Amino acid sequence: MKVSIITGTYNSEKYIGDCLKSIYEQDFPEIEHIIIDGASKDRTLEVIENTDNRVAQVISEPDKGIYDAMNKGIKLASGEIVGILNSDDFYNSNEVISKVVKAFEENNADCVFGNLYYVKPDDTSVIVRKWVTGPYNKKYGFRWGWHPAHPSFFVRKNIYEKYGYFQADHKISADFELMLRFIERFNINSTYLDFPMVRMRLGGESSKGFNSHYIGNKECYRAFKRNNLPVPWFYPLVRVGSKLKQYFNH
Repeated sequence: MKVSIITGTYNSEKYIGDCLKSIYEQDFPEIEHIIIDGASKDRTLEVIENTDNRVAQVISEPDKGIYDAMNKGIKLASGEIVGILNSDDFYNSNEVISKVVKAFEENNADCVFGNLYYVKPDDTSVIVRKWVTGPYNKKYGFRWGWHPAHPSFFVRKNIYEKYGYFQADHKISADFELMLRFIERFNINSTYLDFPMVRMRLGGESSKGFNSHYIGNKECYRAFKRNNLPVPWFYPLVRVGSKLKQYFNH
């Protein structure tokens, strides 16, 4: 079973090395890494070239944003399983992919996800928040603020082919819409692994101030409507509550 990992980059020279290293140190041998670069103007491509020669494909061209880049990578992937790792993030241990593959095989899963640590950008040993996802509960689920941490979310490629790719008109929350569509609307078979898969540096698009939270909430509402799913009026409150809970997990 091959696993394809997609990484979108744009002017990512500062942290891309950690991302690459965490992939290449995995103890699972059948990994394909595809990098979709948005025509970086810094040393990103040079860092990729000098790190190792195990990147299957590097495409560098202008794109329409991170979700457009992810879609390009998924369509190029030759693995049965697809995961997405952002250029600033890295896997928490060298056993992540092997544990994910084992879960797919043992549970006949369509998707597998786990936990995520938010860390300080320049000192990744310092954990600021812990995203402990928990298993999917159909009764409560997305409407009550639950959803997987997207960098920990692995999906069979045929699920993308069957149910579609990222909606690139969402600027911040296309990952939420995609997971909502797959898990809640189409009820794909999911498996939760209770261990930290990814360390994410704080400062991503979905955590940059009030305006980003406003856009995120608006796009999440649109995701429910787009998939003909009910959304409670208090959804923004439970969404904030789920984020605050991550600090108490710490």
